[in-house]
Amino acid sequence: MKWTTDARKNLMFFSGRAHPELAEAVAAELGVEVTPQTARDFANGEIFVRFEESVRGSDAFVLQSMPFPTNQWIMEMLIMIDALKRGSAKRITAILPFYPYARQDKKHRGREPISARLIADLLKTAGADRVITVDLHTDQIQGFFDGPVDHMHALGQLAQYVRDNYGTDNICVVSPDAGRVKVGEKWADALDGAPMAFIHKTRDPDVPNEIKSNRVVGEVAGKTCVLIDDMIDTGGTIAGAVRVLKEDGAGDVIIATTHGVFSDPAAERLASCGAKEIIATDTLPIPEDKRFDKLTVLSMAPLLAQTIREVFENGSVTSLFDGNA
Repeated sequence: MKWTTDARKNLMFFSGRAHPELAEAVAAELGVEVTPQTARDFANGEIFVRFEESVRGSDAFVLQSMPFPTNQWIMEMLIMIDALKRGSAKRITAILPFYPYARQDKKHRGREPISARLIADLLKTAGADRVITVDLHTDQIQGFFDGPVDHMHALGQLAQYVRDNYGTDNICVVSPDAGRVKVGEKWADALDGAPMAFIHKTRDPDVPNEIKSNRVVGEVAGKTCVLIDDMIDTGGTIAGAVRVLKEDGAGDVIIATTHGVFSDPAAERLASCGAKEIIATDTLPIPEDKRFDKLTVLSMAPLLAQTIREVFENGSVTSLFDGNA
């Protein structure tokens, strides 16, 4: 008897329970369905996952966002990856639009963890072959995972929105601290060489989520300032930066961020901080009680779907950056 083989690849798309809206939007862009699964929590908090279709030989893409409670969704993703590995998926790509523990990427003092590296190790141990993520807190996190990492950027979508709605003639790009100046330079290039400024700030290492914005370095008087950051958690830093910019004579202040963590009391702070508009993406779900009139949320589904397509077809992910990588 002569055996025949089917060399066609089989893309299967999976989603955790953390952000089903984003998963459905990505699936729609891809023209596929989210693979059905059973997922439930036991009384003691343990998680059970079972896929309702065979995954043998598939090119599996698993999307899981990481809102609060972050640790629950990390564990669910690890269990999903393990189930795929034990179900004989051919390749497993973990899609983390928001990489958890990214702010713990180095030791500030002795006896501290490097939790961002631990997350990478857990993904690899569970069975992930590849990682797709968006706007890591620091680029060095790419090196924590022992395998390919496709580090995507929301700059293209965010900057295009600013161009379309505010133009580039009177724009000044403002970094919230000196450490984000390189990102600010990419923003400036995307906005036709706009001038830059940054906020000098101080941080107490013993007090989380508390930063003091001190003064503006650069000329912002009369400018429409685009205040950028990769994430907004409680909103204290950004609200303080808006205040300092206004005190220095800035005109309208537009806040642009990729990850809207929006831990309390971020929504209240942002709504009343004096910014004209806050632009975020949907890498994290933003529930109705965290939304407010000045907030605009852009979809990352098209970029994530294009990335999945390029990975599946062995194409060029770099081509999606449009020069903004």
